Amino acid sequence: MNNGDKRRNRKRDRSSRRYKIRYDRLVAAVLVLVVLVVVLASCVHACSDKDKDKNSANKNQTTSDTTGQKTSIVDQLTTSNETSSLITGTPDGQKPSESQYVNEKFKAEDIYRGDLVLVNSEHEYKFPEDDIELVSVYDNITGEYFHVSDLVQKLDRTVLDQLTALMTSFYDEESNSDIYVIGTYRTKEEQDDKYWNGNSQFQGGYSDYHTGRSFDIGIYPADNSMAGYYSPRGVYGYVDEHAADYGFIVRFPEGKETFTGEQARTYTYRYVGVPHAVYMKQNNLCLEEYIDTLKGHNNEDPLEVAAGKKLYQVYYVPANKTGDTEVPLPSNKTYSVSGNNVDGFIVTVTMN
Repeated sequence: MNNGDKRRNRKRDRSSRRYKIRYDRLVAAVLVLVVLVVVLASCVHACSDKDKDKNSANKNQTTSDTTGQKTSIVDQLTTSNETSSLITGTPDGQKPSESQYVNEKFKAEDIYRGDLVLVNSEHEYKFPEDDIELVSVYDNITGEYFHVSDLVQKLDRTVLDQLTALMTSFYDEESNSDIYVIGTYRTKEEQDDKYWNGNSQFQGGYSDYHTGRSFDIGIYPADNSMAGYYSPRGVYGYVDEHAADYGFIVRFPEGKETFTGEQARTYTYRYVGVPHAVYMKQNNLCLEEYIDTLKGHNNEDPLEVAAGKKLYQVYYVPANKTGDTEVPLPSNKTYSVSGNNVDGFIVTVTMN
């Protein structure tokens, strides 16, 4: 073998070795890439399993909450041993239907008692015991803020207290004490006398004055100017404007004659309670219309009324035609119950 052949053989050997080394590196790089892909795939799979487990847990929790007993905020706080005012009361804005209820039995005759009894030509007042606490108007006012026409006029104590508060506010605003109470509670016999003498179209039992919550007022200035029945003119408009804030409505408002059965008049007021008076004034309803409106609201869908800084929810419970009626009442809220003198009970819940 000559020198030329030797050189060509050495060149082929070096070329063969170079190709071999590059091939090995390529194989090694591929192996590393494969390992990385396997590791990455494992991580993705693990994360996917965690998400599935989490979603499954959430799904199971949702199913439990929707198909089993609902877990309230109060229950959650109690279970987690956290302390909050929610544990002892209903969260603000929560409806009575979301509250804890107890059923209380009311007798059939209880529908004839309460501030929301409806008395007119179709619904007779039954004069139930313990419905009202009649007191003398003359003996229970100072005469500084308003007056009464005589010594025999009587009103329910709560009604007189609220009327005094309204008239005191009027005096503080206008420095005026011209208002007189001129007609209040009537017995059945007194109403019958008015009927037979032609002074009323209603026989005894069918007058709203029987409730001790209705009264007439007049204006009698010291100089005898503008004397007569009350109307909301001039400074006296304050009384009508703010009456609802103290629980009073105009009993026979203008335009409601077909509902009330009486001619409209501006001087007869009736106490029904603050949230009801506010709602009726805001929505231009007479008492008859309001009683019918409430029949569309039960404890699952109460009527909501905002009066000042207070929130109320009101609902109707139909009375059994015979026997007692179980009325659902929230166990953790202040409430009052009134009969409507027709066919059921009206529950008023103070929410805050």
